[in-house]
Amino acid sequence: MTTLREPGAALAEPAERVGRGWTAALCLANGAIWVGWYGPLQILLASQAKDFAPGSGMSKETMLAWVTGVGAVASLAANPVFGALSDRTTSRWGRRTPWIVAGAAGGALSLLLLADAGGMWTMMLGWCLVQLTLNAAFAAVTAAVPDRVPRLQRGSVGGWLGAAQILGVVGGTGLATAAGGVGAGYTACAVFTALGVLPYVLRHPDLRLAPADRPEWSWRGFLAGFWLSPRRYPDLGWAWLTRFLINLSNALVLLYLLYYLRDRLHYADPDQGVLVLTAVNGLTLMATVVVGGVWSDRTGRRKPFVIWSGMLMAAATALLSVWQTWPGAIVAAAVLGVGFGVFTSVDFALMTDVLPKALDRGKDLGVINVANALPQVAAPALAAPIVTYLGGYRALYLVAAVIGLAGAWLVGRIRGVD
Repeated sequence: MTTLREPGAALAEPAERVGRGWTAALCLANGAIWVGWYGPLQILLASQAKDFAPGSGMSKETMLAWVTGVGAVASLAANPVFGALSDRTTSRWGRRTPWIVAGAAGGALSLLLLADAGGMWTMMLGWCLVQLTLNAAFAAVTAAVPDRVPRLQRGSVGGWLGAAQILGVVGGTGLATAAGGVGAGYTACAVFTALGVLPYVLRHPDLRLAPADRPEWSWRGFLAGFWLSPRRYPDLGWAWLTRFLINLSNALVLLYLLYYLRDRLHYADPDQGVLVLTAVNGLTLMATVVVGGVWSDRTGRRKPFVIWSGMLMAAATALLSVWQTWPGAIVAAAVLGVGFGVFTSVDFALMTDVLPKALDRGKDLGVINVANALPQVAAPALAAPIVTYLGGYRALYLVAAVIGLAGAWLVGRIRGVD
């Protein structure tokens, strides 16, 4: 049995199954990070854009698109860079723990700064800082899975992480809604984000990288490492593209959800409506996210689960286009949750299965996680002109459905995973 202090332990392929306590603590840390992201994304940023837009010369939709888009650009660089830095960290507290602590603390402070934003530019700055800091923590949390979890347990652990993610989305939305104001909402999310990582970092020692195992530093080598050639690693390339397309489809659904309820469905309380839809989506996701991961582990197969979940999500997205009513939105949210639950757990396991090298797990997962962040850049660029000039919400959700379907189809190009 390899111990945490043994030379080479950080780079060994894990063989011992992790326990429930470790998984629960990591999931809480993961959920806390998502609270810090989605309280603003679902409620608070949209509310600020609505307040700041009058007199600015732009609509609330355009202002929100600029803020979230620029913040997503910051996250594109942050996740792989902090993942690569954690790969090289030889701290006495391990490779990942220092970045989890620093990222969560920095994220909490950035949320408090965002609460005091007085216009679009300070709102944009605050959101960029939130993205930078929380991505540092998130890169370290996700890298802990291939560090510590054997391959045939990663589907179930990925399922629990997916459950924590949606609970973080629901929790962030709930805190932002229940707090009673923008400033109070940001404060509540900041406190939860900072406290949520403590059980993991205090109770579960991290694997330490021996200084002899750390590669020599060079800027050229460091920067060159972020290019993972699709020709050299074709399975990784196809898996990345699949994740990008399905996440882009999902981002197009979520970006203007508050405005869709207010302006298209004329729902009486759109803030409350977003919370209801998020809760419905979360309940159905929770029903499938762990089951899908465990089932995938037991069969030893990944691709069929990703394909069928992607197709189901595309169908639910199309439903938002053709059935534009409040009951239609609830049904679509429920079906999206079923599909995204399976996709979240099994796609995460699939990604860890195609990682090239143990030394670069954090960096490679950071590059893969760009497929989560890049849609946040692409979605505003696609959604704003579609909603404004090219057919409105009906066209937006049809485009999102086609993109998701393409992502599901491309999973078949991955050859090295069953």
